[in-house]
Amino acid sequence: MKKRFVTKKIKRNKFKIIFYLTIIFISFNSTLCIILNKYKTNTTFFLTNILNEILNKGSIFLEKLSAKIIEPKEIIYSSLNKIIVKDNLSVFSNLEDDDFSYENENTTYIEDPAPVIIEDPMVYIYNSHQTEEYSLAFPLDYSVKPNVMIASYIMRENLNNSGIKTIVETGNIKEYLIKNNLKYNYSYVASKFFITEALKKYSTIKYLIDIHRDSATIDKTLYEQDGKSYAKVLFVVGLEHDNYEPNLKLATELNDKLKEKYPGISRGISKKSGPNVNGIYNQDLSENAMLIEIGGVDNDIEQVNNTVNALSEILTTYIKEKENV
Repeated sequence: MKKRFVTKKIKRNKFKIIFYLTIIFISFNSTLCIILNKYKTNTTFFLTNILNEILNKGSIFLEKLSAKIIEPKEIIYSSLNKIIVKDNLSVFSNLEDDDFSYENENTTYIEDPAPVIIEDPMVYIYNSHQTEEYSLAFPLDYSVKPNVMIASYIMRENLNNSGIKTIVETGNIKEYLIKNNLKYNYSYVASKFFITEALKKYSTIKYLIDIHRDSATIDKTLYEQDGKSYAKVLFVVGLEHDNYEPNLKLATELNDKLKEKYPGISRGISKKSGPNVNGIYNQDLSENAMLIEIGGVDNDIEQVNNTVNALSEILTTYIKEKENV
């Protein structure tokens, strides 16, 4: 008895389902006919219009996607190491809309390993791009990945030991940029702030040295002499300001002295002017301002150390001759 009742109930439910499906089908058919009537066209043409619209929207979507994919900065930022010297890539020079996030990059600011108090300094060393790294091929006393800040600390020690009073800028460029909502290509704006503050504090500063690391590979940046390996040196002089000639003269004299003692260690002097370059590099702040590229991405800290020692020797001789120290 119970079984028969269940069977009848199932049959009634099936009937209801079939009935509602039929109503839906008729309604859909009627709606379709009304639409077809409205367009006064046949089914084939109607469906073709729908298909064309879908394809058109698809094309617009693909165009937007394609534009994002092939956008030069998107490719470069995702493909290159973010610590690269961007002034060497014209696409980045003086960009107002730079998508590079200095806040998210992985390189590290290096605290001063041996802070010293120097009164009345004559030489001010700084790094506009503080986190340009060198190779890890050599173990470090500092137990950190080597970058240009280590080169600055080594040069400071050498010059101070030679009687040339020298300080290194330890203000954090990255933090300054983040705090002021500035992108990586404004690093020279940040370093200018620190230079200006230092010049206000120390009226005795006469020489500004901005140490960088080039993006060139080992075939262009390795120099060997007497069984010793060095990172090659490149002097950069900006010509986009009125007082560039004394800086060019300074770079020329230092370059000549360096080549005389270490023939082959210098890559020469790069004169920067024209579109797509900075062209100033804060060298308008002093007649004795210099930008020195020491080595490239493949040089290790031992090679950099050897070069800094050589440069320190040349700088000491030059400054003592000029300043009667």
